Amino acid sequence: MTSEIDTDRPTEAADRQRSVSSTIAGVLVEEIRDGTFPEDSPLPTERALCERFGASRPTVREALAQVQMRGFARGGAGRRPRAALPSMDSALRAAAGHVRDVLGDAESGAHLEQMRQFIETGAARTAAARADSLQIAKLRSALAANAEAIGTAEFAATDIAFHRALVAVVGNPVILTLHDMFVSTMIAHRPPTEDAARYDSIAHGEHREIYEAVVARDVLRATDVMDRHLERSWRARLAAPRGPEKNDRSTGG
Repeated sequence: MTSEIDTDRPTEAADRQRSVSSTIAGVLVEEIRDGTFPEDSPLPTERALCERFGASRPTVREALAQVQMRGFARGGAGRRPRAALPSMDSALRAAAGHVRDVLGDAESGAHLEQMRQFIETGAARTAAARADSLQIAKLRSALAANAEAIGTAEFAATDIAFHRALVAVVGNPVILTLHDMFVSTMIAHRPPTEDAARYDSIAHGEHREIYEAVVARDVLRATDVMDRHLERSWRARLAAPRGPEKNDRSTGG
């Protein structure tokens, strides 16, 4: 590869550097994919890459950063990057970090709530249609733990566990990973309520209705109750009071 030219105007030079770094990153990614650099093996040093591609050190560093962003390398803090093979889980978790950065934005939060409602109403429908005895037993266990936690700081964790048990019935690892990544974060960002025990009791009652509909194989009821449950929870959070003098528990859902 020809060496970089530093006499271009600043904008052109920056564009050229990005183009070269993207090319280098693409070559490295392909070599990791085809096994030239086996998983967990160290990638070449910056100096070696500079010599190989006729590129400057900043360009090589940018290329390595791109490889890491794409999930094909890990490392940092002064250590040489090592080859990695990205999985669906790691790709989703990388994207989740960016989503969490904007979670405080009201519109972003609303989009996540909408995504959750879409996933969980579908999960309720699927569970009512085809949940087997083992999956129903797991739902029953999660529901019992949820009841025992009413009015305590552990309610949120049991709330998440019940919804997760329901989503797990779908059998789709992508959907379950999305649920795992976002629901706990959404609950952590909920505003506090004045009467946590009352909200917990309402949420648990809706969980029980969902469970009973699943056991009865009542698809329409399971879907309807889940839809109302999530909408009620979302509206309750919008109206929840804020302030240090309030109970520091968040609303259930």
